Amino acid sequence: MMRKISNSCATTVAVCLVACSALTALVSLLPKAHAADGTLVEKGRYIATAADCLACHTAPGGKPFAGGYPIITPVGTIYSTNITPAPKTGIGDYTKAEFFNAVRLGIGHNGKRLYPAMPYTSYAAVTDDDMEALYAFFRSGVAPVEQENRPDNVRFPFSIRSGMVLWNWLYLDTRTFQPRPGETPQIARGRYLVDHLEHCGTCHTPRTLFMGPASGRSLSGAVVGAWYAPNITPDKIAGIAEWTDSDLRNYLTSGHALNKGQAAGPMAEVITNSTRFLTSDDIDAIIAYLRDVPAIASSEKRSRTSYEGAGRPEEVARGQINPEDRGWKIFSGSCASCHQAQGQGVNAYPSLTHNSATGASNARNLVATILTGVERQTGENAVFMPAFGSGALWVNRLSDQDIADVSNFILKMFGNPSVQIDAGYVAKRRAELTP
Repeated sequence: MMRKISNSCATTVAVCLVACSALTALVSLLPKAHAADGTLVEKGRYIATAADCLACHTAPGGKPFAGGYPIITPVGTIYSTNITPAPKTGIGDYTKAEFFNAVRLGIGHNGKRLYPAMPYTSYAAVTDDDMEALYAFFRSGVAPVEQENRPDNVRFPFSIRSGMVLWNWLYLDTRTFQPRPGETPQIARGRYLVDHLEHCGTCHTPRTLFMGPASGRSLSGAVVGAWYAPNITPDKIAGIAEWTDSDLRNYLTSGHALNKGQAAGPMAEVITNSTRFLTSDDIDAIIAYLRDVPAIASSEKRSRTSYEGAGRPEEVARGQINPEDRGWKIFSGSCASCHQAQGQGVNAYPSLTHNSATGASNARNLVATILTGVERQTGENAVFMPAFGSGALWVNRLSDQDIADVSNFILKMFGNPSVQIDAGYVAKRRAELTP
């Protein structure tokens, strides 16, 4: 009897040991599995940052990725959707295939066609590996927010979404990204970032009558609402040939390039939410690719950053400018304290000479900046210029005529004097701004 009990105990102990060993082995695998998942989510976070998803899918003052941001287009206002993993109003019940189709093909839940305000024509080339990471991030790295999507306000016949089938046939290339023959790895990476993840052409490429990208004009500059996204090809006059690599690097990481330009409006959002978080290798890849794209000329006869201006100290200007010049009065009262009387700027306040906003062939960015101000986050520092438009404090608010007058003064004194505007021009830009 004792022997039988001993054998039984031995068997039980052996089974327990085997089970414990198996359990220990299984437990030892769990941290690795979690680490792999965490790595995939973090990779997806980086992809979402490079794709600048936050900027359009987060309304001012709203929760991240919960949608509701108004995008004003020539066919009406389109509101971004909730892309948090909320099951009712977000994408929580999207399968992986549905998520891939929405991002790359513009086909949402239940086959609903998306408008190309969501730049799926750029995202179509995103690799499968990056899409896997992106899906993992939006499923596990984003807090769910149950917030109803706002209906779009799009004019007929553009409100008929089935029409997107024809538009996609014309403009959607569904091929996944592949390096080109003879292309260096750095330029290939830059092309992937510029043309696809960062979707720079969405703003910087002019559009056809049907709102598709103009063939042969990639990155040559385009109107975007009240703003103008300038030519970023390596053309010597219209483009960025005279920008050094350091200029471009500073601009993409901080929004400021000395004696070249400062990011405001939509580009300030790109800097704040996306490019400042890119690795130095990715920034260098973007620069290398922009140097490599075909240079495209335009009607400009002089580089927009070459204007030195005719600025003079204010005490001299007092004797040389008509004391009834309203533009000078407004500049002196609203602008000179930061940008200085000669427009030379100081510290974080940029010079108004050698400035892409004041030296451009149109006054869109100058006027839009005055109307909306500047809010740009760069690392631990925030760059701020007060707005003078409808959203400004009442003590700062300027009328359309005020803004036309001060813009004309700035253009004559510090920028491109051949550009002059009137109050009607300002009123149109004000109406085009996103609420």
